[in-house]
Amino acid sequence: MANRFAVVLAAGQGTRMKSKLYKVLHKVCGKAMVEHVIDQVEEAGFDHVVTIVGHGADSVKQVIGDRSEYVL
Repeated sequence: MANRFAVVLAAGQGTRMKSKLYKVLHKVCGKAMVEHVIDQVEEAGFDHVVTIVGHGADSVKQVIGDRSEYVL
């Protein structure tokens, strides 16, 4: 199957977490939560990864780097 896309939702501010750090950047087992998701998407063999960013977009992009395309 060709052209499989994964869409990662990483635009939440995380206000209910009562933290200044954006929700997807909180660390679990030493890695940001969004990194765990990207790792699994890559392991599943998707052709393209698109991450939806919003609050803290620059910080999320810095963590993920070129492992994904981005949409604001």
